[in-house]
Amino acid sequence: MKNEKKKIENLLIKFLLKEADIDELKHLEIWISDPKNEALFHDYIKTNTMINKTMGDYDKKRAKANIVRRLNREKSIFRSKSRIVSIVRYSTAAIFAAILTATFIYKDILFSTQLKSNPVQVNSTIKPGTDKATLIREDGSVVALEKGTSFKTQGISSNGEQIVYETPKHSSSKIIYNILNIPRGGQFFLKLSDGTEVWLNSESQLRYPVAFRDGQTRKVELDYGEAFFNVSPSTAHRGAKFEVINNSQVIEVLGTQFNIKAYKDDSAVYTTLVEGKVKVNTNMVEKTLVPNEQSRVNVVNNELSVRLVDVENEISWIKGIFHFKGKPLKDIMRVLSRWYDVDFVFENKDLELIKFKGTLDKDQPIEEILSIMKSSSINHYEIRDKKIIIK
Repeated sequence: MKNEKKKIENLLIKFLLKEADIDELKHLEIWISDPKNEALFHDYIKTNTMINKTMGDYDKKRAKANIVRRLNREKSIFRSKSRIVSIVRYSTAAIFAAILTATFIYKDILFSTQLKSNPVQVNSTIKPGTDKATLIREDGSVVALEKGTSFKTQGISSNGEQIVYETPKHSSSKIIYNILNIPRGGQFFLKLSDGTEVWLNSESQLRYPVAFRDGQTRKVELDYGEAFFNVSPSTAHRGAKFEVINNSQVIEVLGTQFNIKAYKDDSAVYTTLVEGKVKVNTNMVEKTLVPNEQSRVNVVNNELSVRLVDVENEISWIKGIFHFKGKPLKDIMRVLSRWYDVDFVFENKDLELIKFKGTLDKDQPIEEILSIMKSSSINHYEIRDKKIIIK
């Protein structure tokens, strides 16, 4: 028993340091799933210096529930959507680390003071976002896509969680465009006719051909919002390039994985490269990105700059996670407003600049997220219908 306890303790440490191999992670998962080990599990976490330092207290019941939910989600994703495995580039250890981070109520907050457990006044329940979109076809017809509904027509099908365009047998002389609009509180997956995969975030809109012309440049337009692209390589399409057009830039792609964030209320357009190579062209200057680089194009003067970033932080949203690394509350609330379809109002403008570091599950109720983010500087918040007032 003593040896087993020591083994598990060492395994937890390796797990937290992201050094555990696949077999060790499987062993840990089995161990955690045994109800007899629940109390022991909490003891290990409580006594682990790293967790005490960064996570603080946690809700034990919710911790266990989150482990089960996150493990089930990861298994489901890897079983039914293998495309995500190659895109996100999480090591297995990193994924389990993200699960653990999510499990312990995400208390790694960078405030100068400790969190306070003040009561929260709530008179409305706000739900997390779901898979939903609106398809606007060439003839102007509108189709609502959401979980529990299906849609199928010639060459197009949707199960309410994603929409797929089939590769046409014959190239058409006329290019027909569709528009996919994602509302606040929504997200959706799109597979284009060339095999390119697109994840669209809340409050986003993409215009694209129903079918691309054989051998010609494949062009889509991100009108606004955020999208992650896994582009079918040019070699599979007679060398045809892939381009993403936005008001501020044109992204030229040869076959790669990248994220574009171009929201209307942002002061810049951000392009983050995960794998491959892209060219960012603003009509004033052109730069080629390599993996882990992010370009920033100012929407006012088209000034372009490039910096290194943590890719996993930038694309965590496609994994159902909010990963905030020292972001001001003002920017964080902007992200949350899109996903939960709410508006935030700061009564004290000084609070907008307070920075927060943490990893949050997109499935969490907004009340839980706000409670986590409370500090001595945020004494109170109030929910009024679709408006949240930070005091």
